[in-house]
Amino acid sequence: METVYLDRNENNYGPSQECQDVLKTATPDLFYMYSTAYKEGYKSLLSNRLANEFRITEDRVLLGYGAEDLLKQVVQTYLNRKRKKLLIPDHSWWYYKEISNEVKGTSIEYPIVEGKDSYEYDINKLMEIYENENPEVVFLASPNNPTGNSISDEQLTYVLDKMENSIVVLDEAYWFSNNNSKATALVNKYPNLIIIRTFSKLYALAGIRIGYALVGAGLKRIKKLSNRYLGYSRISEKIAIAAMDSVNYYNDIAKKMTDDRELYFTELNKIDGLKAYKSDANFVLVKVPKESMNKLKEFLLKKGLVVKFMNEKLVNSHLRISLGTQEQNRRVINAITEFYKTYSS
Repeated sequence: METVYLDRNENNYGPSQECQDVLKTATPDLFYMYSTAYKEGYKSLLSNRLANEFRITEDRVLLGYGAEDLLKQVVQTYLNRKRKKLLIPDHSWWYYKEISNEVKGTSIEYPIVEGKDSYEYDINKLMEIYENENPEVVFLASPNNPTGNSISDEQLTYVLDKMENSIVVLDEAYWFSNNNSKATALVNKYPNLIIIRTFSKLYALAGIRIGYALVGAGLKRIKKLSNRYLGYSRISEKIAIAAMDSVNYYNDIAKKMTDDRELYFTELNKIDGLKAYKSDANFVLVKVPKESMNKLKEFLLKKGLVVKFMNEKLVNSHLRISLGTQEQNRRVINAITEFYKTYSS
């Protein structure tokens, strides 16, 4: 029985055929020659394509080794000074604290709270902490990992209007939409804003490690420090562009994931003792009886299913289940249902 890995938020549907065709038709020059995009007046083919997609100047598009690289670049650029405060969600990716620690920064947490059906940003508490701490950098994750909730448009506008004295990073690694107009409007309105996205999640290209940032007009320092004079991986760029061209393929995946998020929410909430939360990401968070976790893990492993068993300060009796294919998702739901029927009897 083949093991299905649903613990690292990868996209098991895989990339489009057009992405795979890039490798099949790759010419030798992609391997031995540097990019010559500079002759055309821009950094790279991909940054130029993204600039056109988002209708901003190409110098305001940064490329990186996935979103993690761009997050690190921001922290190393703006925290490596006298003020070193980074504001992050209390339920968030451990990496945020790690990159702050690397520059001896101070990570200050603000709450994401449990609501009826999903986790939510506590905007009032966020702003209270912000005004007291006056941080150099603020991270907002939308959707957030591991809770899966997003910050609403109204909430985002509210906090951005009040955070003009800080660098604000909107981490949209788990963004699942082809609507780019909102991002364009935001980075054009707020000169201190950086929006970070990746090709790892929706586009199923985690293995090629490429992400991008859209940068507000006032952030000249990071544009200068992030510049790569010899360009980027030409093969990775061509694959990413092929993904952007495969609109129908990825729209279909996004729809299937939307349907399966709802399926997880509906089916797992039928089981006594379990609480599945609504999610906007490519994973769902499920609270289970803590005393059942070890046996459930063993049971799922025997079924060839690997999911993330959370063991963090605030999320320690939870599963984070990456969305697989529709067949894989049904296997997980059926297995969890079968386990708790036996476990509770």
